[in-house]
Amino acid sequence: MRIDVLSLFPEMFQGVFGSSILRLAQDKGLVSLNVTDFRTYSTNKHNRVDDYPYGGGAGMVLTPQPIFDAVSDVKQADINPRVVLLCPQGEPYTQQKAEEFSKEEQLIFICGHYEGYDERIRTHLVTDEISLGDYVLTGGELGAMVIVDSVTRLLPGVLGNAESAITDSFSTGMLEHPQYTRPASFRGLDVPEVLLSGHHQRIEEWRTQQSLKRTFERRPELLNEEKITPNQQKLIDEWKKEM
Repeated sequence: MRIDVLSLFPEMFQGVFGSSILRLAQDKGLVSLNVTDFRTYSTNKHNRVDDYPYGGGAGMVLTPQPIFDAVSDVKQADINPRVVLLCPQGEPYTQQKAEEFSKEEQLIFICGHYEGYDERIRTHLVTDEISLGDYVLTGGELGAMVIVDSVTRLLPGVLGNAESAITDSFSTGMLEHPQYTRPASFRGLDVPEVLLSGHHQRIEEWRTQQSLKRTFERRPELLNEEKITPNQQKLIDEWKKEM
């Protein structure tokens, strides 16, 4: 996969893209991460990429020309990339969206600053508008880093254990079950006996139940009634009585 980020502050990505899983993924040749300063595409004699909004108002608005030209330049031949705008007005980002993005050949992220974007960028260039949540950041850079990380770790061969991404919270539609490691007893706190039993079926049943319970307690809105089995619904009803 090739991932391109258009930003006015490319130096922000050096540490993130050069560390941990993202660095290993690049070293393995599984992803190409590129950051472009779209100010270099400005045809303005002062290299400006923003201007006052028509009709008046506070703040400055990013002009379309540098961004259109930058996207055209980084777009790979014979590929129809997803062009992602980081924007508070966008679709809330989810694990399902990360999985969808991970199947693409190229992603292009546009990181804005100032008051906003010229609407022609949004309507004639962008394929996806994404928001990390109902709050506003200074720019789109941090959002792009989050999405790039969540997508890259899903690419085949990136993680040491392929099952890690499959069992992550939200990948199954529920939160991940509790995890334990050595020692079996720590300061009087013991690991659940079932995990020490070596009985794989019982362990899997325990994990599924704990995942369901944790989701019910912390994020009940994630539970899809159509996918809940009768036995799971019975457990949920019992937990409700205990509340």
